[in-house]
Formats: sequence, C-alpha cells, structure tokens
Amino acid sequence: MDINTRIANRLSTLRKSRQLSLEALAEKCAVSRSMISLIERGQSSPTAVVLEKLATGLGVPLAALFEAPAQEPGHLLRAGDQLQWRDPQSGYIRRNVSPSGAQSAVQVVEVHFPAGASVAYETSSRDARVDQQVWMLAGRMDIHVGEQAYALEIGDCLAFQLDRPIRFHNPHDEPARYAVIIVTDAYR
Repeated sequence: MDINTRIANRLSTLRKSRQLSLEALAEKCAVSRSMISLIERGQSSPTAVVLEKLATGLGVPLAALFEAPAQEPGHLLRAGDQLQWRDPQSGYIRRNVSPSGAQSAVQVVEVHFPAGASVAYETSSRDARVDQQVWMLAGRMDIHVGEQAYALEIGDCLAFQLDRPIRFHNPHDEPARYAVIIVTDAYR
C-alpha cells in the first residue's frame, strides 16, 4: 500500500469513527470539503500543514494519520518496514518508528529536515491532551511554540503540549535529524 492510500484509508476511518461528515470535518479543521474528499480518495498528496489541520480536527496526533490497522501486542516493526513520508511543500521526511495500531500512549517518529526548510502548524488544543518531545540527533533547529522561540542543538530535548501554533525552521546550511516522541492522553 502506498503512502497516499494509507493516509486516505486512515483519514476516512478516523472521520467515520467519529461520525463526522466531510462537511463537519471541513468546518472543524478549516480544510475544504473537496480537499478532504480528494485526500480520502488518494487523489491528493497533502502537505504536512493540511495533515496537521485534519489531525487537530479529528483530535489525534499527526502520526495517527500514518498508522496501519492494529497489530498484535509485542509487534516488531523492522526499520525497512517503517513508513516514510515526504512533505511535498518543505521536503522534510518523517518515518514512523513505532509499530502501528499498538494503542500505546507513546509514538516515536524520526524526522529528516532539510537545510533552509520551514513548516508552520496552526495547532490548537485537542479533545485528548497530546504532549510532544523533540530530541535533536543531528544538526540544529529553531522551534517556536506559541510565542516562545527555542534554538536546539545536538542532544537538546524540548518538551511541549500540542495546544498552540508551532513552527519548525532550519535556517542552517546543513540538514537536521531529530526524534519526536508523542504521548497521547487518550491512551494513558
């Protein structure tokens, strides 16, 4: 299954499980009904910003849109089987490290962020609390959480709640690599 099909299936499943029509989700997340329909049919390659709006509207972390159907407990996800997705706007690559569908409170994502790239999410609070930690593995990044700015270097770890706008920016000449650890209240 290719990445757009995975996102399409997951978005449709999450929307229907919450008994939301296309119109209701569009209103909740400020993404047009037609765009949501295109994504659900696998006919659009959405940007990270659009996916974050959809995730916020559905009350889930962004990583939930990339999950496969539930796996058995103790499932091993080999590196070669971990889903990768490239944001068509910024070029950043995210790899879901955690096994999908484990109903765990914790998800791990690895991100390769190109030099000069920037992504701004209009994140707001969700029904369930979502906390995130960004641990720098290589390079440097500037991260704005609400009005607060942070300059992260190798080894630094920034913790914050996903309840306000967030901007990731790599103003440097070299790419950055970091791990994102996501903890969702719904599973605690």
